[in-house]
This record gives sequence, structure tokens and C-alpha cells, in this order.
Amino acid sequence: MNTDVKARYSDNELEEFRMLIEGKIDKAKKDLELIKSAYMNDGNNGTDDTSPTFKAFEEGSETMSKEANTQLAIRQEKFIRDLKNALVRIENKTYGVCRVTGKLISKERLKLVPHATLSIEAKNMQKS
Repeated sequence: MNTDVKARYSDNELEEFRMLIEGKIDKAKKDLELIKSAYMNDGNNGTDDTSPTFKAFEEGSETMSKEANTQLAIRQEKFIRDLKNALVRIENKTYGVCRVTGKLISKERLKLVPHATLSIEAKNMQKS
């Protein structure tokens, strides 16, 4: 057996992962649109006729929720980018290979975290 050849997932397995990832990208894009539309919403919930104290409180919470939505949108955009990078690794047939150990990342881990580039073993090494 040639030890220079890295173990990799079969083309059929890579195709399964590609379909899983494309589905996650579609959902993530829809979620991002929801986050952005919530952010763009003017937030006027008809409080013009309520007490000034309540209006000030609402404006403060609106600012906080806009900041939270911005953070959510940034995380969602990064998630989409990471998933797209995983598709590139599938095309290159390097998907599922740990970038530290060179070993295959378990299917269970990839199904939970399809953009993972580290095996649990490598992830644990980082912590110590």
C-alpha cells in the first residue's frame, strides 16, 4: 500500500456531503435574509401615542436589537462563506481531511459541522 496517498471520502460520499452543504447554504441564505429584513425594519410598532418613557425604552431596545441583528448577520455570512469553502474542498476531493492530522474527519462530525476542517483529535490538541 502506498503511504503517500491520503485517505479520502469516495466520490459518492462527497456527493452526499455536497447535497447536505448546498441545503444548509440555501437555509442559511434564507435565515440571513430574515435577519437583514428584521434589521431594515423601521421598528415603529405604533408607539407614537404612548408615554415618552416607553418610547425611550423602546428606542434603546431597538438599538440593542439592531446591534444583535448585525452580529447575527455577520456570523451568518461567515457560516455561508465557510460552507462555500467546504464545497471547494469537495471539488478538490480534500473535503473531510483534517488539516492538522491528515486523517479523515468522522462522518458524524461532518454531518453536525459540515464546514469542519479539524478532527476532534486536532481540535482537542488546540485546547491543551
